[in-house]
This record gives sequence, C-alpha cells and structure tokens, in this order.
Amino acid sequence: MLLDKLRPVARQSTETLVTDALRDYILSGEVAPGGRLTEIALSEQLGVARATLRTALHRLAAEGIILQIPYTGWQVASLTPQDVWEIWTLRGSLESLASRLAAAREEPEVRIALDRACQDLLDACASGGVQAMSDADFALHRAIVEAAGHGRLAAQYRIVEQQVRLFIATSNRHVATGPEDILAQHEPLIAALRARDPEAAARAAWQHDETEGHRLTEWLAHREA
Repeated sequence: MLLDKLRPVARQSTETLVTDALRDYILSGEVAPGGRLTEIALSEQLGVARATLRTALHRLAAEGIILQIPYTGWQVASLTPQDVWEIWTLRGSLESLASRLAAAREEPEVRIALDRACQDLLDACASGGVQAMSDADFALHRAIVEAAGHGRLAAQYRIVEQQVRLFIATSNRHVATGPEDILAQHEPLIAALRARDPEAAARAAWQHDETEGHRLTEWLAHREA
C-alpha cells in the first residue's frame, strides 16, 4: 500500500479557526473600512471566550487589516492614499517578478494550477458575485506567486497578502464597475501566462497593479472630498 500521496490532517486551534472566520468576515466587505468591531458581540456570535477572540484580533492587527484604538476598541483598517500607494507598489514589484517566473515554468503541475486559477476567475466573473470574484481574484495572484517557485518571494508576499486581499476587496466592491471590468483588468495577464510569455506577464502584472492603485486612490480622494 502506497501512502506517499496521503497528507496528514492539519489540526487547528480554536484561535486559528476564529482568526480565519473573522478574516473572511472582514474581507467580505460586510464591515466597511473604519467600521467598529465589538468584542462582546463578536465573542457571543462566534461562541468563544473574549480571551480567545482577543487573540484572533491581535493576529489580524499584525496582518494589517484591523487596528486597535486605545481606550476605544477595534476597527477595520481604513485605506488611505498612502496605504494604497505602498500596497500597489510593493505587490506590483513582487507580482511582476512572480509573473515573469511563473510564465516561464514548464512543469505540467504548475501549468495546471495556473490554468485552474485563471479559469476560476473567469467563472467567478461569469457568476457576477462580488465576494466570489474577489476571492478568485486574490487566489489567482496567490497562485502566480506559488507558481514562481521562489521561496523567498513567497515568504515576503505572505507578510502583506492580507492587506492585498483588503485592497482587492475594497477595489472590487467600490471601484470596479462590474464583472466585465474585473475581467478586463486581468485579461492581459491571463493571456501572457497562457502564452508563456515572461516579459509580457511581468509587464501586465505591474500595469494591472498600477492602474488599480490609481483608481482606488482616486475613489478614496473623491470619498474624502
């Protein structure tokens, strides 16, 4: 009997499960940027002790998607134009390199993973659900980073990936004009990956992040005005 394909079952702590649930809730857009998070209400809804909830909140604060306000409580991070600029320039640098490396990979399993991520985004855009599109959007960019085969790049991306998710969720919910818009944002990148054109993929990744960064900045400026 061959067991090499059987992976051990991951055992997760309650704190990890609560963190994952809260992260998904926040990044779904159910709480607007700057929205308050009340410990008592959240702990009662999740059915966990406040100490467990507080551990999860501190983890999300370390990821940069919520803030602890002294003597006040917790709130979802509000993106400022400076935040947006820092996120898109950093992710643009990482994702541009990742796209160049991923497009050059020939291994069948890598090509299959990339094609699946591309198709998942196409399918999500066809369904038209904002949350599904945002999840598939981030999953595509995460798949490209994984396909690059660059461990240090992947490690750096993990540091900011939840802020990237917040960026994508905010942009798709408030800036994008619909599924066609989100699809159009990614078409040059998907085409370059499928054509196995490293330079075109790197260029498309940077242009995508730059364009969406500018659009989100303009939306923030308009909202503040």
